[in-house]
Amino acid sequence: MAKLIERSVNTELVEDLIAVFGSFDENVKRIEEALEVTIVNRGTELKVSGQEEAVDKAVRTLESLLALAAKGETIDEQRVRYLITLVREGNEEQLAQIAKDVVCITARGKPIKAKTVGQQNYMRAITKNTVTIGVGPAGTGKTYLAVAAAVAAFRDRAVNRIVLTRPAVEAGERLGFLPGDLQNKVDPYLRPLYDALYDMLGAETFQKYQERGSIEVAPLAYMRGRTLDDSFIILDEAQNTTREQMKMFLTRLGFGSKIVITGDITQIDLPEDKVSGLKDAIRVLEGVNDIAICRLTAADVVRHALVQEIINAYERADRKPEPKKPAPSYKGSNRRKTNGKE
Repeated sequence: MAKLIERSVNTELVEDLIAVFGSFDENVKRIEEALEVTIVNRGTELKVSGQEEAVDKAVRTLESLLALAAKGETIDEQRVRYLITLVREGNEEQLAQIAKDVVCITARGKPIKAKTVGQQNYMRAITKNTVTIGVGPAGTGKTYLAVAAAVAAFRDRAVNRIVLTRPAVEAGERLGFLPGDLQNKVDPYLRPLYDALYDMLGAETFQKYQERGSIEVAPLAYMRGRTLDDSFIILDEAQNTTREQMKMFLTRLGFGSKIVITGDITQIDLPEDKVSGLKDAIRVLEGVNDIAICRLTAADVVRHALVQEIINAYERADRKPEPKKPAPSYKGSNRRKTNGKE
């Protein structure tokens, strides 16, 4: 039978303890449920009781959260959930390193940081390589972090222009039925890119840079025949490019430029007879110098906890073999025979 023990965690500041506990003690309840321990607050001291191994993990989780709170980091549901995962793997020290790296400051003064180890590796790849391909499920921050890196490079004058593009694939809808001119028709496809730029720069600053030509948001078709020098170029939703479109896009690369390609190969909207340019690029470019391929997973999802569960459920379903259909039986067939022949 496992040994039951009790250990204490102390903090000097009540404010840090309040941050760790969260609204209605939701963070502590999450730790108790995930690690099967009991946590009791006595002043500035936390008493953790339960089985020895579980208590050790809970104490390490609480100590890491208190250290983050002392640095002014926000303690939210996603961070608690992810830290519990890191503690179970014995890698909780990685979270402290993640908290140090600020990618960009938004228009409202909010620091943008990688929130998972996978996201941190993704940002390092963008910094070190000319071309980075970020592949992963919804909610892993592929596009948002890429835009943050682009804005940071633009502010540092490492590039003179930001170019954001997406393929305008008709995923169950027809462009022709949308109102307005061509730009109005493709704008809905580009909306997530606009939203990220508004967040980073503010609407007025974004419009000013767009009018000057310093920021360009356009469908992928607009890239043909161009060479983009001194630019930070992002291709979003790349799973919906064809092989020909992907090759065309990659060859737009000019001197002093950087490319980030993002996509989710589980959400391809192309016709069945078309090969995804993203899947093909991963195959062709694997191992090429100065090109990084980063694979984000459900562990890197920073949206609602249910998003991670949904992704995991679909992955399990995809791994299950489809039930075999029974062979057709001709017993009792009504086919007519003539002279002993069918």
